[in-house]
Amino acid sequence: MKYLKSLYIQVILGIVFGITLGIVYPDVGTQMKPLGDAFIKLIKMVLAPVIFCTVVSGIAKMGDIKKIGRVGFKALIYFEIMTTIALAAGLFVGMVFQPGAGMHIDPASISAAEVADLTSKVAKGAQTTTQFLMGIIPHTVVDAFAKGDMLQVLFFACIFGFALSHVGEKGKEVLRLIDKVGHVLFVIIGYVMRVAPIGAFGAMSFTIGKYGIASLSQLGMMIACVYGLCALYILVAFGAVAKICKFNLFHFLWYIKEEILIVLGGASSEPAMPRLMSKLENAGVAKGVVGLVVPTGYSFNLDGTCLYLCMGALFIAQAFDIELTWSQRMTILLVSLLTSKGAAGVVGSAFMTLTATIASMDILPIAGMALLLGIDRFLAEVRSVTNFIGNGIAAVAVGKWEDAVDMDQFNRVIAGGDPMESDSPEEVLIHHEEEEEEKAGAY
Repeated sequence: MKYLKSLYIQVILGIVFGITLGIVYPDVGTQMKPLGDAFIKLIKMVLAPVIFCTVVSGIAKMGDIKKIGRVGFKALIYFEIMTTIALAAGLFVGMVFQPGAGMHIDPASISAAEVADLTSKVAKGAQTTTQFLMGIIPHTVVDAFAKGDMLQVLFFACIFGFALSHVGEKGKEVLRLIDKVGHVLFVIIGYVMRVAPIGAFGAMSFTIGKYGIASLSQLGMMIACVYGLCALYILVAFGAVAKICKFNLFHFLWYIKEEILIVLGGASSEPAMPRLMSKLENAGVAKGVVGLVVPTGYSFNLDGTCLYLCMGALFIAQAFDIELTWSQRMTILLVSLLTSKGAAGVVGSAFMTLTATIASMDILPIAGMALLLGIDRFLAEVRSVTNFIGNGIAAVAVGKWEDAVDMDQFNRVIAGGDPMESDSPEEVLIHHEEEEEEKAGAY
C-alpha cells in the first residue's frame, strides 16, 4: 500500500482509470473534461508569479548583465540548433514513411464548416514578426500577469531582476521578500499537485470518450510515425546532448518521471513547469540559468511541436496526392522554423501553428487540417512530453556550457543517491534558501 502514496503511481492509476472509463462509458468520459481543465487552471493560477519570483531571484543574484546576456544568447543558439534538427527529422520521416500515402482524399469531401472554423481561428491569431516581437512588451505590468502571458512576464522579470541587482542594500530586502513569496507559491504548487491524478483521470477520460480508440486506427500510420519519431528524438538527439554534458539520460528521465506523467495525462507541458524548475535547481543547475532557460524554452524550444509540423504538412500533401518539389519542402521547413517560435506549450497550440504554416504558404489546401483534427489530442500528448523533456535538457546543457551546474551533484541527485532529493518542490526550495543566500555574491 505504501506505493499508492507515490505521486508517480497515483498519476498512472488516474490515466489507466481514465482510459477505461472513456472506453466503457464514453458519454460519461466526455463529462470528466472539467476535472482536467480545473487542474490546469489551478497550475496557471500561480504560474506567472512563480516564474516572476524565480527569474527575478536568479537574475538579481547573477548581478552582471554580461552574464545574463551570455546565458540568454547561448540558450537561443541551443534552441535554434535543436528545433532545426527536429524540423529536419520530421521532414525526413514524413518523406520516408509517407503516413498520408494511399488515402486519396477528395477536397470536396472535407467538411466546409470545419475548415471555415479553422481558417477563422488562424486569421484571428495570425501575427507578423514585428507584431510578435512587440507583443513581448506588455501594455502594463498588471496586464501581463492578468493574461498569464509567459513571455511578457519573463520580459518584465528580467528587467526587474537586473534593476534589483543594481540598487545596493535596499534591493536585498526586496530580494529576500521575493524569495519568501516564491517559497510560499511553491507550497501552493505542492498542494495543487496532490490533485494531479484526478486531473490526469479527467483529461484522459475526455480524450478517449470523445475521440474513441477507433479514431486511432483510421490514421494509425500518422500516429505511429509521430510517436516513434518523438521517442527516437528523445533517445538520439537528447541522448547526444546528455553524452556531451556527461550525464545519464535515463537517470534524468526517471528523476522527472512524475512530471512526465502529468504532462502525458493533461497533454500540456505548462502544469509541470514549476516542479521541473525546482528539481533542476535541486540537482545543481544555477537558479538564474533555470529561470531564464526553462520559461523561454516554452516559447522557443518546442522540439515535439517542430517534429510534428513538417511531418503534418507532408501528411496532408500525401493524403491529397500532391507531389511536392524539393524547393517546396524546404519552404515548409523554413516557414515552420519561424511559425514554431512563440507557440505556447498548451493543448492545441501545435495544431493551430501547423494551420497557420499551411495558410501562409499557398502550397497545400488548408482543408487538410480537418483530417488531423480527430487525432490531434492523441498527438498533443507525445508532443508535450517531448517539449517538456527538451526544456529540461536545455537548462542542463546551457548550464554546463556556462559552467553554472555542479555536474557531480547533478549526477548524484538524478541517480537517486542524494538525500537532498525530494518530490516536494517546497521542501527543495526551503532546503536551498541558506545555500542560495551564500551564493548570492558568487554567481
